[in-house]
Amino acid sequence: MTQIEATIFLADQRGCSQTDWFRSFHGFNFGAYHNEHRQPFGRLRVFNDDTLAAEKSLKMQVDENTEVILLPLVGAIEYRNSLGDTGFVEAGQVQILSAAKGMEYEITNPYPDELVNFLQIWLTGNEQEFTASLIQNSFDFQQKNQLLPLISTQTRAYIGRFGGREEGIYEVQHPDTHGIFVFVIEGAFEVQNRLLHPRDGLALQGVDTVDFEALSNDAILLLLEVSLA
Repeated sequence: MTQIEATIFLADQRGCSQTDWFRSFHGFNFGAYHNEHRQPFGRLRVFNDDTLAAEKSLKMQVDENTEVILLPLVGAIEYRNSLGDTGFVEAGQVQILSAAKGMEYEITNPYPDELVNFLQIWLTGNEQEFTASLIQNSFDFQQKNQLLPLISTQTRAYIGRFGGREEGIYEVQHPDTHGIFVFVIEGAFEVQNRLLHPRDGLALQGVDTVDFEALSNDAILLLLEVSLA
């Protein structure tokens, strides 16, 4: 029998980087933030919850082949990379950038007087399988009480909006080689009998299925199935 391992990442225990125009909460070690209990979860290396002030820009660079997921939660962001690719992504959309080692990209808040909030997720790629690309997908939160697919590459990602007391089950596609990372965007959930509040995360290894129940109305859950190799 496979040993089930579970680690909770509480919202108020995340690392934080902040200036007068930018704030980033780090689920894992990032930049100057280091905590021995916040090591990467398999290929999931970065899980940042970012807030950017009006008309400000954030420049980033990946140090290895990386799949970058940009998921706006409030407002929209503009995107540009060092290859000249550009994009505009708003809440209800997700952008996936397969970035080669050394690639730079810039995220801009296009609004004159509003903050934007977005998730920035990095997953390391496989050298042999890596192909640079830029993909944008949309999802419809009117489809409640189900997990909606965001991406399906080496990593699978889903998002769902659930009513209070609605339940769901996710069947892990590759239970022997992959783990599950769950992040609560809004509301509260019970996941595998563990209570999660807004912006809490949960990493699971050795599970075949993931059971969850929304404990508040319009609760929003993000689920990633990631390679542990």
